[in-house]
Amino acid sequence: MKIAIQGIKGSFHHIVAEDFFGKDITLSECLSFTEIPVLLKNKEVDSAVMAIENSIAGAILPNYALIDEYDLSIKGEVYLNIHHHLMALKGQKLEDIKEVWSHPMAILQCRKFFRDHPNIKLVEESDTAEVAKRIQEQQIKGIAAIASKRAAEIYDLEVIRDDIQTIKQNSTRFFVLNREKSSQKPKNKKGQVKNKASIKFITKHKTGSLAEVLDIFAKHEISMTKIQSMPIIKKKWSYAFFIDLLIDDYKLYKNALHLIKKKVKHLKIIGEYQRNK
Repeated sequence: MKIAIQGIKGSFHHIVAEDFFGKDITLSECLSFTEIPVLLKNKEVDSAVMAIENSIAGAILPNYALIDEYDLSIKGEVYLNIHHHLMALKGQKLEDIKEVWSHPMAILQCRKFFRDHPNIKLVEESDTAEVAKRIQEQQIKGIAAIASKRAAEIYDLEVIRDDIQTIKQNSTRFFVLNREKSSQKPKNKKGQVKNKASIKFITKHKTGSLAEVLDIFAKHEISMTKIQSMPIIKKKWSYAFFIDLLIDDYKLYKNALHLIKKKVKHLKIIGEYQRNK
């Protein structure tokens, strides 16, 4: 299978792709999230991996917008514990490092470590692993990368400091995406139970419309694990809602959606899939 990821080999997206699909895959490496849905829609890849939220930094709203705009389907989810390591050419020590180049999200998640090292200049880059690769290929001294241990192994760099993330319990949720909509059945092709769903809806312009929808979920004993609002660009002060649901009873879930469809202006099932813990 050919899988689109944000970043290159050694990136966290690469680790997730192998976790979900196995190691026998071909990667299509993208330096921006906006490239991923285009590759899917043009059938240049079979599937894709895209980060959607982090336990520290929160939701990645532009990625919700991309999934919605290109009408992609969620095939699955993966939660990955994120460990950020500081790495450089072998023989380099922390006192030799003048600058650290990395993805802005990685820098944000390691802010306390760098607060204790104000002499190090932080430079934002498009991908963690790509910086690691560049340091090795160009033999750049005095520069370090923040990346996974896998990146250090692949690009033969030395880890100067382990686990420099501010909060040690740091996790990112990734969506596995397809261009085709999944079948509306309680199990997937592998026979795995679909026990989670992601939906989008736009409420009607009347008082209590959101409460009515949430009340339907409550009466059908359907738990929500996330609710995310996003502005509708062409309509001022109007919002779409993205909700993740746990499915204990597929029939109750379908009945709830049937009732909600009558209450909202627009309803879309983005994906039904097996929950990942």
